Amino acid sequence: MELENFKILGISLAIGLLIGLERGWHTRDRDEGMRVAGLRTYGLISLLGGLWGILTQQINPLLMGFAFLGLTSVLLLAYSKSLKKLEDFSITSIVTSLITFTLGILTAFDHIALASASAVIITSLLGFKPLLHGWMNRLEQHELHATLKLLLISLVILPILPDQGYGPWAAFNPYYIWWMVVLIAGISYLGYFAIKIVGNQYGPMLTGALGGLVSSTAVTLDLSKLAKQYPNMENVLAASILTACVMQFARTLLLTSIMNPAVFRALLPALLVMSILTYLLAFLLWRNAREFRTTEETALKNPFQLGMALKFGVFLALIMLLSKVLKVYFGDAGTYFLAAFSGLADVDPITLSMSQMSKESLEVNVAAWAILIAVSVNSGMKSLFSWFIGGRALGFRVCGTLAGAIAAGLMII
Repeated sequence: MELENFKILGISLAIGLLIGLERGWHTRDRDEGMRVAGLRTYGLISLLGGLWGILTQQINPLLMGFAFLGLTSVLLLAYSKSLKKLEDFSITSIVTSLITFTLGILTAFDHIALASASAVIITSLLGFKPLLHGWMNRLEQHELHATLKLLLISLVILPILPDQGYGPWAAFNPYYIWWMVVLIAGISYLGYFAIKIVGNQYGPMLTGALGGLVSSTAVTLDLSKLAKQYPNMENVLAASILTACVMQFARTLLLTSIMNPAVFRALLPALLVMSILTYLLAFLLWRNAREFRTTEETALKNPFQLGMALKFGVFLALIMLLSKVLKVYFGDAGTYFLAAFSGLADVDPITLSMSQMSKESLEVNVAAWAILIAVSVNSGMKSLFSWFIGGRALGFRVCGTLAGAIAAGLMII
Protein backbone atom coordinates (compact mmCIF):
# COMPACT_ATOMS: atom_id res chain seq x y z
CA MET A 1 0.00 0.00 0.00
CA GLU A 2 2.81 2.41 0.88
CA LEU A 3 4.53 1.66 -2.42
CA GLU A 4 1.31 2.42 -4.30
CA ASN A 5 0.99 5.76 -2.51
CA PHE A 6 4.55 6.69 -3.47
CA LYS A 7 3.68 5.88 -7.09
CA ILE A 8 0.59 8.12 -6.92
CA LEU A 9 2.54 11.00 -5.42
CA GLY A 10 5.31 10.61 -8.00
CA ILE A 11 2.83 10.80 -10.87
CA SER A 12 1.09 13.77 -9.24
CA LEU A 13 4.39 15.60 -8.94
CA ALA A 14 5.29 14.80 -12.58
CA ILE A 15 1.94 16.16 -13.78
CA GLY A 16 2.44 19.38 -11.84
CA LEU A 17 5.99 19.80 -13.12
CA LEU A 18 4.84 19.29 -16.71
CA ILE A 19 2.23 22.04 -16.45
CA GLY A 20 4.59 24.20 -14.39
CA LEU A 21 7.26 23.90 -17.07
CA GLU A 22 5.03 25.64 -19.58
CA ARG A 23 3.76 28.22 -17.07
CA GLY A 24 7.27 28.92 -15.80
CA TRP A 25 8.59 29.34 -19.34
CA HIS A 26 5.68 31.66 -20.16
CA THR A 27 6.55 33.96 -17.22
CA ARG A 28 10.33 33.44 -17.31
CA ASP A 29 11.04 37.15 -17.85
CA ARG A 30 9.35 38.15 -14.58
CA ASP A 31 11.17 38.38 -11.29
CA GLU A 32 10.80 35.41 -8.94
CA GLY A 33 8.45 37.24 -6.58
CA MET A 34 6.28 38.66 -9.34
CA ARG A 35 4.63 35.36 -10.36
CA VAL A 36 1.59 33.74 -8.79
CA ALA A 37 3.03 30.29 -9.53
CA GLY A 38 5.97 28.80 -11.39
CA LEU A 39 7.56 25.41 -12.06
CA ARG A 40 8.01 24.41 -8.40
CA THR A 41 4.66 25.77 -7.26
CA TYR A 42 2.68 23.85 -9.86
CA GLY A 43 4.55 20.70 -8.92
CA LEU A 44 3.69 21.28 -5.26
CA ILE A 45 0.02 22.07 -6.07
CA SER A 46 -0.40 18.78 -7.90
CA LEU A 47 1.46 16.95 -5.14
CA LEU A 48 -0.88 18.60 -2.63
CA GLY A 49 -3.83 17.27 -4.62
CA GLY A 50 -2.37 13.76 -4.49
CA LEU A 51 -1.79 13.99 -0.74
CA TRP A 52 -5.32 15.25 -0.08
CA GLY A 53 -6.71 12.50 -2.32
CA ILE A 54 -4.94 9.83 -0.29
CA LEU A 55 -5.91 11.47 3.01
CA THR A 56 -9.62 11.93 2.24
CA GLN A 57 -9.94 8.29 1.17
CA GLN A 58 -8.89 7.37 4.71
CA ILE A 59 -11.08 9.94 6.48
CA ASN A 60 -13.94 11.67 4.64
CA PRO A 61 -14.22 12.67 0.94
CA LEU A 62 -16.05 15.87 1.97
CA LEU A 63 -12.71 17.24 3.17
CA MET A 64 -11.75 17.56 -0.48
CA GLY A 65 -14.16 20.46 -0.89
CA PHE A 66 -12.58 22.35 2.00
CA ALA A 67 -9.11 21.77 0.54
CA PHE A 68 -10.26 23.10 -2.83
CA LEU A 69 -11.81 26.19 -1.27
CA GLY A 70 -8.70 26.80 0.81
CA LEU A 71 -6.42 26.64 -2.23
CA THR A 72 -8.79 28.91 -4.17
CA SER A 73 -8.62 31.50 -1.39
CA VAL A 74 -4.83 31.45 -1.32
CA LEU A 75 -4.60 31.79 -5.09
CA LEU A 76 -7.08 34.67 -5.19
CA LEU A 77 -5.14 36.48 -2.48
CA ALA A 78 -1.89 36.04 -4.40
CA TYR A 79 -3.62 37.16 -7.60
CA SER A 80 -4.95 40.35 -5.97
CA LYS A 81 -1.46 41.21 -4.69
CA SER A 82 0.18 40.65 -8.08
CA LEU A 83 -2.58 42.60 -9.84
CA LYS A 84 -1.52 45.80 -8.09
CA LYS A 85 2.04 45.39 -9.36
CA LEU A 86 1.60 43.95 -12.84
CA GLU A 87 -1.91 45.03 -13.90
CA ASP A 88 -2.28 41.61 -15.52
CA PHE A 89 -5.98 40.75 -15.52
CA SER A 90 -5.60 37.24 -16.95
CA ILE A 91 -6.88 34.46 -14.67
CA THR A 92 -5.33 31.68 -16.76
CA SER A 93 -2.74 30.85 -14.10
CA ILE A 94 -5.40 30.71 -11.37
CA VAL A 95 -7.62 28.33 -13.33
CA THR A 96 -4.60 26.24 -14.35
CA SER A 97 -3.54 25.94 -10.70
CA LEU A 98 -6.97 24.68 -9.68
CA ILE A 99 -7.00 22.18 -12.54
CA THR A 100 -3.51 21.01 -11.56
CA PHE A 101 -4.72 20.41 -8.00
CA THR A 102 -7.70 18.44 -9.37
CA LEU A 103 -5.45 16.30 -11.56
CA GLY A 104 -3.38 15.45 -8.50
CA ILE A 105 -6.58 14.29 -6.78
CA LEU A 106 -7.54 12.17 -9.81
CA THR A 107 -4.29 10.22 -9.57
CA ALA A 108 -5.10 9.34 -5.96
CA PHE A 109 -8.48 7.97 -7.06
CA ASP A 110 -6.83 5.67 -9.64
CA HIS A 111 -7.62 7.85 -12.68
CA ILE A 112 -3.96 8.04 -13.65
CA ALA A 113 -4.43 7.74 -17.42
CA LEU A 114 -7.14 10.43 -17.44
CA ALA A 115 -5.04 12.78 -15.29
CA SER A 116 -1.89 12.27 -17.40
CA ALA A 117 -3.71 12.74 -20.72
CA SER A 118 -5.45 15.85 -19.37
CA ALA A 119 -2.10 17.28 -18.26
CA VAL A 120 -0.66 16.84 -21.75
CA ILE A 121 -3.72 18.41 -23.38
CA ILE A 122 -3.73 21.35 -20.96
CA THR A 123 -0.01 21.97 -21.42
CA SER A 124 -0.43 21.86 -25.21
CA LEU A 125 -3.38 24.24 -25.04
CA LEU A 126 -1.39 26.70 -22.95
CA GLY A 127 1.70 26.40 -25.13
CA PHE A 128 -0.20 26.95 -28.37
CA LYS A 129 -1.55 30.31 -27.22
CA PRO A 130 0.11 32.38 -30.02
CA LEU A 131 -1.05 29.92 -32.67
CA LEU A 132 -4.61 29.77 -31.34
CA HIS A 133 -4.84 33.55 -31.04
CA GLY A 134 -3.48 33.88 -34.57
CA TRP A 135 -6.21 31.57 -35.86
CA MET A 136 -8.86 33.49 -33.93
CA ASN A 137 -7.70 36.78 -35.41
CA ARG A 138 -7.95 35.31 -38.91
CA LEU A 139 -11.41 33.88 -38.29
CA GLU A 140 -14.12 35.72 -40.20
CA GLN A 141 -17.65 36.22 -38.94
CA HIS A 142 -19.28 33.83 -41.42
CA GLU A 143 -16.70 31.18 -40.48
CA LEU A 144 -17.54 31.55 -36.80
CA HIS A 145 -21.23 31.22 -37.60
CA ALA A 146 -20.49 28.14 -39.71
CA THR A 147 -18.59 26.57 -36.82
CA LEU A 148 -21.46 27.19 -34.42
CA LYS A 149 -23.98 25.76 -36.91
CA LEU A 150 -21.86 22.64 -37.38
CA LEU A 151 -21.70 22.18 -33.61
CA LEU A 152 -25.47 22.72 -33.45
CA ILE A 153 -26.31 19.99 -35.95
CA SER A 154 -23.79 17.52 -34.52
CA LEU A 155 -23.95 18.00 -30.73
CA VAL A 156 -27.50 19.32 -30.24
CA ILE A 157 -29.77 18.08 -33.04
CA LEU A 158 -28.21 14.68 -33.81
CA PRO A 159 -28.50 13.14 -30.31
CA ILE A 160 -32.24 13.91 -30.00
CA LEU A 161 -33.31 12.41 -33.35
CA PRO A 162 -35.08 9.01 -33.24
CA ASP A 163 -32.95 6.10 -34.41
CA GLN A 164 -35.60 4.03 -36.19
CA GLY A 165 -37.05 3.63 -39.66
CA TYR A 166 -40.20 5.39 -40.89
CA GLY A 167 -42.25 5.36 -44.08
CA PRO A 168 -42.26 2.82 -46.92
CA TRP A 169 -39.77 -0.03 -46.30
CA ALA A 170 -38.67 1.94 -43.20
CA ALA A 171 -36.43 3.91 -45.57
CA PHE A 172 -36.38 7.10 -43.48
CA ASN A 173 -34.21 6.90 -40.39
CA PRO A 174 -33.89 10.50 -39.12
CA TYR A 175 -30.85 9.80 -36.94
CA TYR A 176 -28.97 7.92 -39.64
CA ILE A 177 -29.71 10.44 -42.38
CA TRP A 178 -28.70 13.37 -40.17
CA TRP A 179 -25.56 11.57 -39.04
CA MET A 180 -24.51 11.26 -42.69
CA VAL A 181 -25.22 14.97 -43.17
CA VAL A 182 -22.93 15.72 -40.22
CA LEU A 183 -20.24 13.44 -41.66
CA ILE A 184 -20.24 15.15 -45.06
CA ALA A 185 -20.41 18.61 -43.50
CA GLY A 186 -17.48 17.80 -41.21
CA ILE A 187 -15.25 16.65 -44.08
CA SER A 188 -16.07 19.76 -46.13
CA TYR A 189 -15.54 21.96 -43.07
CA LEU A 190 -12.04 20.57 -42.48
CA GLY A 191 -11.21 20.87 -46.17
CA TYR A 192 -12.31 24.51 -46.25
CA PHE A 193 -10.03 25.53 -43.40
CA ALA A 194 -7.16 23.43 -44.77
CA ILE A 195 -7.25 25.31 -48.06
CA LYS A 196 -7.69 28.64 -46.26
CA ILE A 197 -4.59 28.01 -44.13
CA VAL A 198 -2.47 26.78 -47.04
CA GLY A 199 -3.91 29.01 -49.76
CA ASN A 200 -2.18 29.13 -53.13
CA GLN A 201 1.29 29.70 -51.76
CA TYR A 202 2.32 26.03 -52.05
CA GLY A 203 1.19 25.51 -55.61
CA PRO A 204 -1.91 24.55 -57.56
CA MET A 205 -1.39 20.81 -56.95
CA LEU A 206 -1.83 21.15 -53.20
CA THR A 207 -4.61 23.68 -53.68
CA GLY A 208 -6.43 21.19 -55.90
CA ALA A 209 -5.96 18.41 -53.37
CA LEU A 210 -7.34 20.43 -50.46
CA GLY A 211 -10.13 21.90 -52.56
CA GLY A 212 -11.10 18.37 -53.58
CA LEU A 213 -11.94 17.63 -49.95
CA VAL A 214 -14.65 20.27 -50.14
CA SER A 215 -15.82 20.02 -53.75
CA SER A 216 -13.84 18.66 -56.67
CA THR A 217 -16.54 20.03 -58.97
CA ALA A 218 -16.02 23.58 -57.65
CA VAL A 219 -12.26 23.22 -58.16
CA THR A 220 -12.83 21.97 -61.71
CA LEU A 221 -15.11 24.88 -62.58
CA ASP A 222 -12.80 27.51 -61.08
CA LEU A 223 -9.61 26.22 -62.66
CA SER A 224 -11.30 25.67 -66.01
CA LYS A 225 -12.23 29.35 -66.05
CA LEU A 226 -8.59 30.26 -65.39
CA ALA A 227 -7.57 28.44 -68.58
CA LYS A 228 -9.02 31.34 -70.58
CA GLN A 229 -7.09 33.93 -68.55
CA TYR A 230 -3.78 32.03 -68.50
CA PRO A 231 -3.12 30.51 -71.95
CA ASN A 232 -0.42 27.84 -72.30
CA MET A 233 -0.92 26.86 -68.66
CA GLU A 234 -3.11 23.84 -69.40
CA ASN A 235 -0.65 21.35 -67.92
CA VAL A 236 -0.61 22.80 -64.42
CA LEU A 237 -4.35 23.52 -64.45
CA ALA A 238 -5.12 19.99 -65.62
CA ALA A 239 -2.80 18.62 -62.92
CA SER A 240 -4.69 20.57 -60.27
CA ILE A 241 -8.09 19.41 -61.53
CA LEU A 242 -6.92 15.80 -61.66
CA THR A 243 -5.54 16.06 -58.14
CA ALA A 244 -8.95 17.29 -56.95
CA CYS A 245 -10.54 14.30 -58.70
CA VAL A 246 -8.15 11.95 -56.88
CA MET A 247 -9.39 13.46 -53.62
CA GLN A 248 -12.93 12.58 -54.69
CA PHE A 249 -11.84 8.96 -55.06
CA ALA A 250 -10.16 9.12 -51.64
CA ARG A 251 -13.25 10.78 -50.13
CA THR A 252 -15.41 7.92 -51.44
CA LEU A 253 -13.09 5.37 -49.88
CA LEU A 254 -13.14 7.29 -46.60
CA LEU A 255 -16.94 7.37 -46.48
CA THR A 256 -17.31 3.67 -47.27
CA SER A 257 -14.65 2.73 -44.71
CA ILE A 258 -16.70 4.54 -42.07
CA MET A 259 -20.13 3.39 -43.23
CA ASN A 260 -19.49 -0.17 -44.37
CA PRO A 261 -16.02 -1.77 -44.39
CA ALA A 262 -17.24 -4.59 -46.66
CA VAL A 263 -18.09 -2.11 -49.44
CA PHE A 264 -14.78 -0.35 -48.79
CA ARG A 265 -12.88 -3.59 -49.37
CA ALA A 266 -14.81 -4.26 -52.57
CA LEU A 267 -14.10 -0.77 -53.92
CA LEU A 268 -10.50 -0.46 -52.77
CA PRO A 269 -8.73 -2.17 -55.72
CA ALA A 270 -10.62 -0.22 -58.39
CA LEU A 271 -10.46 3.20 -56.73
CA LEU A 272 -6.84 2.65 -55.72
CA VAL A 273 -5.85 1.96 -59.33
CA MET A 274 -7.89 4.95 -60.52
CA SER A 275 -6.22 7.17 -57.91
CA ILE A 276 -2.69 6.03 -58.71
CA LEU A 277 -3.08 6.42 -62.47
CA THR A 278 -4.79 9.80 -62.19
CA TYR A 279 -2.25 11.18 -59.74
CA LEU A 280 0.69 9.81 -61.73
CA LEU A 281 -0.45 11.57 -64.89
CA ALA A 282 -1.25 14.70 -62.88
CA PHE A 283 2.29 14.65 -61.51
CA LEU A 284 3.77 14.26 -65.00
CA LEU A 285 1.69 17.18 -66.28
CA TRP A 286 2.82 19.29 -63.33
CA ARG A 287 6.48 18.41 -63.90
CA ASN A 288 6.20 19.52 -67.53
CA ALA A 289 4.32 22.72 -66.75
CA ARG A 290 5.59 26.26 -66.69
CA GLU A 291 5.74 28.12 -63.40
CA PHE A 292 2.24 29.28 -62.58
CA ARG A 293 1.29 31.88 -60.00
CA THR A 294 -2.06 33.50 -59.42
CA THR A 295 -3.49 35.44 -56.51
CA GLU A 296 -6.99 34.13 -57.21
CA GLU A 297 -8.34 31.74 -54.59
CA THR A 298 -10.51 28.73 -55.21
CA ALA A 299 -14.11 29.83 -54.73
CA LEU A 300 -15.01 27.99 -51.53
CA LYS A 301 -17.42 30.52 -50.12
CA ASN A 302 -18.46 29.06 -46.78
CA PRO A 303 -17.24 26.16 -44.61
CA PHE A 304 -20.81 25.19 -43.71
CA GLN A 305 -24.26 26.39 -44.77
CA LEU A 306 -27.26 25.11 -42.86
CA GLY A 307 -29.52 25.50 -45.88
CA MET A 308 -27.22 23.36 -48.01
CA ALA A 309 -27.08 20.75 -45.25
CA LEU A 310 -30.88 20.57 -45.15
CA LYS A 311 -31.06 20.22 -48.94
CA PHE A 312 -28.41 17.50 -48.83
CA GLY A 313 -30.40 15.68 -46.15
CA VAL A 314 -33.58 15.82 -48.23
CA PHE A 315 -31.70 14.71 -51.34
CA LEU A 316 -30.09 11.86 -49.41
CA ALA A 317 -33.45 10.72 -48.02
CA LEU A 318 -34.90 10.78 -51.54
CA ILE A 319 -31.98 8.76 -52.90
CA MET A 320 -32.40 6.17 -50.15
CA LEU A 321 -36.13 5.86 -50.87
CA LEU A 322 -35.60 5.61 -54.63
CA SER A 323 -32.90 3.02 -54.05
CA LYS A 324 -35.41 0.86 -52.21
CA VAL A 325 -38.15 1.37 -54.83
CA LEU A 326 -35.96 0.73 -57.87
CA LYS A 327 -34.36 -2.29 -56.21
CA VAL A 328 -37.79 -3.83 -55.49
CA TYR A 329 -39.30 -3.19 -58.93
CA PHE A 330 -36.31 -3.27 -61.28
CA GLY A 331 -33.64 -5.19 -59.41
CA ASP A 332 -29.97 -4.38 -59.82
CA ALA A 333 -30.58 -2.52 -63.10
CA GLY A 334 -32.70 0.03 -61.25
CA THR A 335 -29.96 0.53 -58.68
CA TYR A 336 -27.37 1.12 -61.38
CA PHE A 337 -29.63 3.59 -63.21
CA LEU A 338 -30.16 5.58 -60.00
CA ALA A 339 -26.41 5.57 -59.35
CA ALA A 340 -25.70 6.98 -62.79
CA PHE A 341 -28.38 9.65 -62.38
CA SER A 342 -27.15 10.59 -58.90
CA GLY A 343 -23.56 10.81 -60.16
CA LEU A 344 -24.56 13.67 -62.44
CA ALA A 345 -24.97 15.83 -59.33
CA ASP A 346 -22.95 14.32 -56.49
CA VAL A 347 -21.27 11.07 -55.50
CA ASP A 348 -21.73 11.31 -51.73
CA PRO A 349 -25.50 10.58 -51.50
CA ILE A 350 -25.33 7.36 -53.53
CA THR A 351 -22.15 6.33 -51.68
CA LEU A 352 -23.86 6.71 -48.32
CA SER A 353 -27.16 5.13 -49.36
CA MET A 354 -25.50 2.12 -51.04
CA SER A 355 -23.24 1.60 -48.03
CA GLN A 356 -26.28 1.54 -45.76
CA MET A 357 -28.41 -0.67 -48.01
CA SER A 358 -25.64 -3.24 -48.31
CA LYS A 359 -25.97 -3.74 -44.53
CA GLU A 360 -29.65 -4.62 -44.98
CA SER A 361 -30.68 -6.19 -48.28
CA LEU A 362 -28.29 -5.18 -51.05
CA GLU A 363 -25.38 -7.36 -52.11
CA VAL A 364 -21.98 -5.85 -51.47
CA ASN A 365 -20.79 -6.22 -55.08
CA VAL A 366 -23.96 -4.49 -56.36
CA ALA A 367 -23.39 -1.60 -53.95
CA ALA A 368 -19.74 -1.36 -55.04
CA TRP A 369 -20.68 -1.32 -58.72
CA ALA A 370 -23.34 1.34 -58.12
CA ILE A 371 -20.84 3.59 -56.31
CA LEU A 372 -18.24 3.06 -59.01
CA ILE A 373 -20.81 3.96 -61.69
CA ALA A 374 -21.64 7.17 -59.83
CA VAL A 375 -17.94 8.02 -59.50
CA SER A 376 -17.42 7.37 -63.22
CA VAL A 377 -20.38 9.51 -64.28
CA ASN A 378 -19.32 12.32 -61.96
CA SER A 379 -15.77 12.20 -63.32
CA GLY A 380 -17.21 12.32 -66.84
CA MET A 381 -19.16 15.45 -65.94
CA LYS A 382 -16.01 17.15 -64.65
CA SER A 383 -14.24 16.16 -67.84
CA LEU A 384 -16.96 17.86 -69.88
CA PHE A 385 -16.77 20.96 -67.69
CA SER A 386 -13.03 21.23 -68.27
CA TRP A 387 -13.46 20.76 -72.03
CA PHE A 388 -16.31 23.21 -72.65
CA ILE A 389 -15.24 25.84 -70.11
CA GLY A 390 -11.46 25.55 -70.28
CA GLY A 391 -11.06 24.67 -73.91
CA ARG A 392 -9.88 21.72 -75.97
CA ALA A 393 -6.30 21.65 -74.66
CA LEU A 394 -7.36 21.48 -71.03
CA GLY A 395 -10.26 19.15 -71.74
CA PHE A 396 -8.10 16.72 -73.68
CA ARG A 397 -5.70 16.34 -70.77
CA VAL A 398 -8.43 15.92 -68.15
CA CYS A 399 -10.74 13.74 -70.25
CA GLY A 400 -7.98 11.47 -71.49
CA THR A 401 -6.58 10.89 -68.02
CA LEU A 402 -9.90 10.25 -66.29
CA ALA A 403 -11.19 8.04 -69.11
CA GLY A 404 -8.09 5.85 -68.89
CA ALA A 405 -8.23 5.68 -65.11
CA ILE A 406 -11.94 4.83 -65.04
CA ALA A 407 -11.50 2.11 -67.68
CA ALA A 408 -8.69 0.56 -65.64
CA GLY A 409 -10.80 0.69 -62.49
CA LEU A 410 -13.83 -0.90 -64.14
CA MET A 411 -11.69 -3.73 -65.48
CA ILE A 412 -10.49 -4.92 -62.07
CA ILE A 413 -13.55 -4.57 -59.83
